[in-house]
Amino acid sequence: MPDKRKVPRRKFSFYMRVLDDETEETVGHLVEVSARGMRLETIAPFPLGMIYKVHMELTPDVSDNLFMFVSIRTIWCKTDDIMPNLYRVGFEIVSISPHDHEIYQRLLDLYGE
Repeated sequence: MPDKRKVPRRKFSFYMRVLDDETEETVGHLVEVSARGMRLETIAPFPLGMIYKVHMELTPDVSDNLFMFVSIRTIWCKTDDIMPNLYRVGFEIVSISPHDHEIYQRLLDLYGE
């Protein structure tokens, strides 16, 4: 199946949790990143088209802020090929502040392979 991505994605080499803004529960872990979105590894499937407000815990090498906030929309969701109890979920970034966008770009540069 041909890749429909317009922006290349990179594997994310740092363990980073993505947390729900309201519940503080872990949504998933960052696995791949691109300028327009991200892929998370999750323990539950996500319905397509839903928007989630999430944040990521940051390290001092990326920002003085403790968190980066972003709204993301589910684009696709698949069962993991190797571990069928996990899901690979693709999200597009819907909303991010200019400052957090700078932090996100720094994450791409530092940890994107």
